[in-house]
Amino acid sequence: MAKRIYIFDTTLRDGEQTPGVSLNMQEKLEIARQLEKLGVDCIEAGFPIASDGDFEAVKAIAQNVRKPVIAALARASKQDIDRAWEAIKLAEKPRIHTFLATSDIHMEFKLKMSPEEVKKRAIEAVAYAKSLSPKVEVEFSPEDGTRTRPEFMYEILEGVIDAGADVVNIPDTVGYSTPGEYGEFIAGIKRNVPNIDKAIISLHCHNDLGLAVANSLAGIENGALQVECAINGLGERAGNASLEELAMALKTRKNYYDFETNIVTEQIVRTSNLVSRATGIHIQPNKAIVGANAFAHESGIHQHGVLNNRLTYEIMTPESVGLKKNLMVLGKHSGRHAFEDRLNELGYSDLSKEDINKAFKKFKDLADKKKSISDGDIEAIIAEDIHQIPEAYSLEYMHISCGNNTVGTATVRVKKAEDRIAEEAACGTGPVDAVFKAIQKAIGIEVNLKDYFLKAIGSGVDALGEVTVKVERGNKIFAGNGISTDIIESSAKAFINAINKISYEEQ
Repeated sequence: MAKRIYIFDTTLRDGEQTPGVSLNMQEKLEIARQLEKLGVDCIEAGFPIASDGDFEAVKAIAQNVRKPVIAALARASKQDIDRAWEAIKLAEKPRIHTFLATSDIHMEFKLKMSPEEVKKRAIEAVAYAKSLSPKVEVEFSPEDGTRTRPEFMYEILEGVIDAGADVVNIPDTVGYSTPGEYGEFIAGIKRNVPNIDKAIISLHCHNDLGLAVANSLAGIENGALQVECAINGLGERAGNASLEELAMALKTRKNYYDFETNIVTEQIVRTSNLVSRATGIHIQPNKAIVGANAFAHESGIHQHGVLNNRLTYEIMTPESVGLKKNLMVLGKHSGRHAFEDRLNELGYSDLSKEDINKAFKKFKDLADKKKSISDGDIEAIIAEDIHQIPEAYSLEYMHISCGNNTVGTATVRVKKAEDRIAEEAACGTGPVDAVFKAIQKAIGIEVNLKDYFLKAIGSGVDALGEVTVKVERGNKIFAGNGISTDIIESSAKAFINAINKISYEEQ
């Protein structure tokens, strides 16, 4: 019988530590709800003591997402643990994840503590966290685990398990290990920690050498039962092990690994796209499982093989990760019933009547501009208009003048709260720059544009253009998204969406 591997998702904690990523509470809650649909076993919702915003987001997830375990990160201190517990105590299944560095280099130069002091603090932290409630699970991570002396690792793990740790997580914090080395490290723990059978061994691998998934699989082969990972491989520096790659490796190569997870793989693409839009981190085309080219075949030999039998060049089906074929063409003559059926096929069966009404209106408006509507168009409509933060500002009108030998100019009319209208004009190095400057003047806000990304949804001259912008306000980065068949309009919408997020946070 296949062993169960537990999937611990850290997109909302370690994933949010990706440089340039900042999620508001509504975005975190939306991602957490989608992770629940994906079937993850545990959601690490955040680091409550890091900020009031993080605390409130973790608390909201704990109160509203009921199926998975909800974990909160805490350093090995009473203050951190109390704050974590306050955030997750109303969760159906709460977990405190506490950590302390154990490698010689961290103990000497960062903690400035002796091994005996580190061991004592780790045991005390776990015991204190465990004492807070009969229902709380406790996970302990020896930070920089793979550079920790094995004998000291065995000693610490035995102590924290005796103190009540339900899960012991072995982090490759700096992505230094290799599969054979990491697998043997986990096997050594299994052999040398006397009470290891009282706890689940977990893995947390970083991707600095591009080996996070390979190391995680090696750890599973040697006795670990939980894997910590993130959607799209997000995380510090080069990121974490990619959830979608791990899930599909275990599913596709079940004949070799003989492990199973609770992941609903058909929800992978939808989850990946949601996280990409919310974070503003786009997925490289050749990314395994979810990249635009993951199921694309250009070589004539490959195309011929796939047409005869998909197994010649595809080891998994697009449908198995949630890429659906269009079974019915939707256009301007399609009715509400057909539209709702397509929403259900795409997994949007939980939308309210109000959300469906908004989406249907947008669909009809788009159908007047396009001959046929793709699934990607519909998902873009949902992502732009459903479950978004309140709009403090919206684009009412814009007029652009530009050319290769003229200065780009833009006039915009922006609707503010309480139906106030502001109209401004500006010049720029091009039409997009001019629109952005005019919007800033109309709203009365100054931001620094850090990044701009445009991609087409679908193909043809009437394809939707999806724009993602990243703007800096103070020392924070805010991502905004906008879609339209006109790329200047989608740019303006994305810019205003980012400013709305700034307004939401500042209020």
